[in-house]
Amino acid sequence: MRILLVEDDFRVAAAMVSMLQRGGYRVEHAATVAAALSAAPCDLVLLDLNLPDGDGVDVCRALRARDPDLCIIAVTARGEERDRVVGLRMGADDYVVKPFSMAELQARIEALLRRTARVRRSAAETVEVGPLRIDYAARTVQVDGRAVTLTRKEFDILASLARQPGVVLSGERLLLDVWQTTWSGKHTLQVHVGSLRAKLGRPDLVQNVRGVGYRLCTE
Repeated sequence: MRILLVEDDFRVAAAMVSMLQRGGYRVEHAATVAAALSAAPCDLVLLDLNLPDGDGVDVCRALRARDPDLCIIAVTARGEERDRVVGLRMGADDYVVKPFSMAELQARIEALLRRTARVRRSAAETVEVGPLRIDYAARTVQVDGRAVTLTRKEFDILASLARQPGVVLSGERLLLDVWQTTWSGKHTLQVHVGSLRAKLGRPDLVQNVRGVGYRLCTE
């Protein structure tokens, strides 16, 4: 498993590289936007948003556009709600605020990679729910015949709901299904669901049952 670490603080990077290598990962370190965008293909990116030659958010957007299935975890000192929302909407799968525990970061990496492996092993089936057509193997979605490009997490939320159309799934259930943890929190889920609705162009397809959870409309 290959990880790209994008971090301009070399002391922090050294500690993270050591931890990751002890975990059995192959690690490439990049300290700038330019180095990050020219790095070799990888399985997961740990991305600092404060870089000397540009904004890490732009790196996140570019990497996500290049590979919709790439795992990206933002690891940054930007802890405001607005920063979290922007990072997630630009394609990050998870968001960790500095200072952080190395043990927590490693657990988040493992959870994201487990989820990715499980999705890749899922049955190669195509389902249709109302105007939606979802291909689990190709990880593609169409609405009324129109192709819709989703991030990894957006697709996983939709896929989870589509497995039980019309059934209300709690926020905790979706967090466990998609993130393999409830650490990411209710707000993280709300941000991704909001983005999913906007991209589908039919906000009514993913319904919010207040105080309970979400369901996929079958009509």
